[in-house]
Amino acid sequence: MSALANHAFAKMNGIGNEIVVVDLRDSQGQGRAQVSPEEARAVASPAGAPYDQLMVLQPPRLDGTEAYITIYNNDGSEAGACGNGMRCVVRRIFEKTGQTTATFQTRAGLLNCWQGPAPDLYTVDMGAPKFGWQDIPLAEEFRDTRYIELQVGPIDNPVLHSPSVVSMGNPHAVFWVDDVNAYDLERFGPLLENHPIFPERANITLAHIVDRDHITIRTWERGAGPTRACGSAACATAVAAARLKRVNRIVEITLPGGKLGIEWRERDDHVLMTGTADFEYEGRFDPALFASVA
Repeated sequence: MSALANHAFAKMNGIGNEIVVVDLRDSQGQGRAQVSPEEARAVASPAGAPYDQLMVLQPPRLDGTEAYITIYNNDGSEAGACGNGMRCVVRRIFEKTGQTTATFQTRAGLLNCWQGPAPDLYTVDMGAPKFGWQDIPLAEEFRDTRYIELQVGPIDNPVLHSPSVVSMGNPHAVFWVDDVNAYDLERFGPLLENHPIFPERANITLAHIVDRDHITIRTWERGAGPTRACGSAACATAVAAARLKRVNRIVEITLPGGKLGIEWRERDDHVLMTGTADFEYEGRFDPALFASVA
């Protein structure tokens, strides 16, 4: 039987990024704490609890951490990072335990989290970004990833071109535009996500720099599609814009679902993301969801 059958979950959102949190830390045996791609897709179905990301807390693998977190996109693929999802996890843990700090392990590494400057704000240290073409990764060498040769449309009049690329534990491509709403992201998003230059696919963001302290973005999320918010995309955009000397290292990012504060900390190059996390409801998964899952 699936480890998720009849298991409790929390439906939450991080400024519009739809998140489901499942705590399997009390599951008997490491195998019981695993979730398959098929199970993740079943949860995302209309009969389950539709989400952008599923955050599965598993028993800790390192001393001093609260949990190992596996992150799933709604197509069943694994994500390396999800800043909005992490804030939702942090809120659940803090409200249950009274903690104000915690460390989690993910595929992208260790993430330190703490209570933000206000009771309803939570900060996640997303770690240091990576800029090397092999680290992002890209399918071919680009010595300068502040811009790469990639475009949509005619070669002499491209619709989108020359994105900045960066890894925040997952690959991001950021296209600089004058108006983020002037482009058909649902049309271009899947084409760019699956472009051969991105062997592990990529998150695709349209970004408009308002001033040195403010950026507006829209994101097509790898494995999830159009989203009202993507925390790692906000981090990637802030870092990419700072590398181009177009913004300061502390900026406000406006997404369709709300706002995030991003700091690219100078002393260690870690990216700090601060924002809210909203609780929607609790439930239990119907075992029938997983009846056809081997």
